[in-house]
Amino acid sequence: MQSTSVIIIGAGPAGSAASIFLSKGKIPHVILEKEVFPRDKVCGDACSGKTAEVLKKANPEWLQEIIAGTDKFLPCDGITFVAPNGKALPIPFRLTPRKDNEVTGFTSPRLDLDYFLFQKTTSPYATVFQHAKKLSIERLDDGSVKAGVELNGKMTYFHAPLIIAADGDKSMVAKAMSPQSDNQKSYCVGLRAYYTGVSEMDSRQFIELHFIKDFLPGYFWIFPLPNGRMNVGVGMLSEVVRKKKIKLRDRMLEVIANHPDLSRRFANATLEGKIQGWGLPMAMEPKSLSGAHYLLTGDAAGLIDPFSGEGIGNALYSGMLAAFACRDALQTGNFSADFLKAHYDDAVYRYFGDEFKISATLQRLCKYPWLFNMVVNKSLKSKALRDTLSGMFSDMQVRNQLRKPSFYLNVLMNR
Repeated sequence: MQSTSVIIIGAGPAGSAASIFLSKGKIPHVILEKEVFPRDKVCGDACSGKTAEVLKKANPEWLQEIIAGTDKFLPCDGITFVAPNGKALPIPFRLTPRKDNEVTGFTSPRLDLDYFLFQKTTSPYATVFQHAKKLSIERLDDGSVKAGVELNGKMTYFHAPLIIAADGDKSMVAKAMSPQSDNQKSYCVGLRAYYTGVSEMDSRQFIELHFIKDFLPGYFWIFPLPNGRMNVGVGMLSEVVRKKKIKLRDRMLEVIANHPDLSRRFANATLEGKIQGWGLPMAMEPKSLSGAHYLLTGDAAGLIDPFSGEGIGNALYSGMLAAFACRDALQTGNFSADFLKAHYDDAVYRYFGDEFKISATLQRLCKYPWLFNMVVNKSLKSKALRDTLSGMFSDMQVRNQLRKPSFYLNVLMNR
C-alpha cells in the first residue's frame, strides 16, 4: 500500500484545481482518474470570470495560453437573455471594454478545457493514475482513508489522512465516507448537442439564454464555440420533468423546429453526433461539504449555480479551497469534521453563499413569465437598469437587489 498526504478522486476541473494548488503548496498527493485524457464531458461549455480568477491565481500565463488558443477557446463578454415575449436583452459582463490581454469569460468544449487543466497537474508532487477502475474507498480505524483501484489488471491501494472527492454527482467518496449524504441528488436535468450552421449569432460572441413561454421553468441555450460550432441545449428541474412526464429531447427538437425565431436560425444547421444528457446537482440549499478526513468538491458537493447552471468555475474554485483546507489540516495534524468545516465549508459558503441564495431566488422567478417580460421591457428602455443588470455579474451587492421585491416594484413604477 502506497502512502501519501492527499488522495484526489477524479481529474476534472475540481480535481485538477485541487492538485494544482496542492502542488503550489508542495504537498504530495495522488490523483485517481477512471478515464483517459483527453475525454469528453457533457456540459454547457461556458466559463465565467471565476474560471479566469482561479487560473490567474494558479499561473497568470495560463490565461494568455487560453487567449492564444483560438481553435479551442472563444472569449465571451456577455449574455443575451431572451424573455418569454421574444424580446432580447444583451447584457455585457462588464461595463468597460475588455482589453486585448484580458479574459472575462470564455467558452471551450470540455474535451479541450479539461485536457488543458489536466496537463497543468504535472508536478513533482502529483502522481497521476489514469484508467483507474473498480474504485473502493475504506475508512480505517484511525479515520484515515484507504483507496483501491485496478491498474493494469491488478488492484493497487493508497493510504492518506485526507481524500478529496472530485468524482461527480454520483460520488463514490461521498457514499463511502458519508452514507447519509444527499449530495448525489440532481435537481436539474440538462441536454447538450453540438451544431454547426446556426445563423444570426451576436458578433460579440455573447452566450444566449432563451426563456420560452411554453418551456418554462426550463430554458434553452445557445453558446458559441470556436470554429463556428455551437453548444445548444436545454435545462429543466428534474421534479418538473418527472411530474409532467416531459420527454426533454423531444421538446428540445420541437423548439428548434417550430419556434418562430429559433427555427429560422436553425434552418441550415447540422447536428453533430448525438444529443446527450446529464444531471446537474444544484446548490439550492446549504449542505455539508466535508467530514472527518474528506472533502467534497464540484459536482460531488452539488455546487452548480441554480440559475445560470454554471458548474466549471464553481468546481475550480472549490478545488482550490479544498487544497487550502488540506494544507491547513496537514500543518496542524487536525483532520476532524469540525476543523474541515471551519476551513473548507465555511470558506466555500463565504464565497458562494449569497450568490447561491440569489440564484435560487431568480430560478424560482422563472415560473412567472410576466415578471421576466416586465424586467426585459423596462431594461430595453433604461440604460441605468441595463447597467444594474450588467453589474449582477461582477457585484454581489447589485445581485442582492434582485432578491428584493422592492426592486421589481421600482421597475414597475419606473423608478
